[in-house]
Amino acid sequence: MNHLAGGTLRKRACVKNRSGESLAEKEIKMGGQAVIEGVMMRSADTWAVAVRSPNGEIVVKKESWLPAGKRFRFLKLPVLRGAVVLVETLVLGVKALSFSADVASSEQSSEDDPAEPKTQKGFWWTVSLIGTVALSLLLGILIFFYIPLLLTELLNIESPILFNLVDGLLRVVFFLAYLLIISRWQEIKRVFEYHGAEHKTIFAYEDSKELTWDNIRPYSTFHQRCGTSFILVLMLVSILVFILLGKPYLWQDRLLRMLIIPLIGGITYELIKLGDRFAGHPVVRLFIGPGLWLQRITTRQPDKSQVEVAVASLRAALGLDQPVPVPSAASPHQTAKRPGY
Repeated sequence: MNHLAGGTLRKRACVKNRSGESLAEKEIKMGGQAVIEGVMMRSADTWAVAVRSPNGEIVVKKESWLPAGKRFRFLKLPVLRGAVVLVETLVLGVKALSFSADVASSEQSSEDDPAEPKTQKGFWWTVSLIGTVALSLLLGILIFFYIPLLLTELLNIESPILFNLVDGLLRVVFFLAYLLIISRWQEIKRVFEYHGAEHKTIFAYEDSKELTWDNIRPYSTFHQRCGTSFILVLMLVSILVFILLGKPYLWQDRLLRMLIIPLIGGITYELIKLGDRFAGHPVVRLFIGPGLWLQRITTRQPDKSQVEVAVASLRAALGLDQPVPVPSAASPHQTAKRPGY
């Protein structure tokens, strides 16, 4: 599952990356996402995904990235930056999922190399990526916003406040039902285990622990800045925003609701950041409570091998991974057989 503001951690690190640059006294921000048989992690300027291949090796892909807020300063404005992060997270998530699907489903033979991409990145790959992101956004809006709205309209509720409360309740019910249904699939259970590994690894890193199995194992799989919590808070915030808009009567009213969803995401992002600053306050703990409860569905206890993958991804994103031979000059991926803990 995604971390937006999310799986973000803030930590003073006294280490150096692979280029020898000192990271001491630098604020490192990490985000993450569970993928198919693996974990994606991202830092301020690098994202990495580590996947367990069918032959048992850990395949690591790492790329540099420049957030839009660093290229265009106005995109770092409050609320607006949250909408941008939402889109960036979805784009990186699709890239990571695509790579993990290729690796996890590959048939290994003596001539196969799990680090070799099945397709070359080019114009049509970019078009496919944009299409996938756009389709994901449209489906999410359709299922969790537009269909609940249509069902609420069938109830002929006159009160704008009651209308939006019912609409919001249906939205949350749809989301919970979706999570409960997919959690029954064996493949998704594996993803949720990697989600737990991601959280545990981030917790250990936040506490400046050495990233070993014995140090990581005791930590909780529930993380207060998880992307699952973000989505739930977004749905609750949308109720308040839609109440201000009143009851929709025309198609223009419905369209306006759909168009301001990124704005609602931006508001949610700011609330998550504010809650992070006052995490110990009783009101904030009450605020994040439902999100932590929801992670009882979206996270599971990982095993040692899954935590090993999460650690490999985090270290790669921070530039702390050890140099390994690259199988092909044309391939940006790395394959490493990681030692046990």
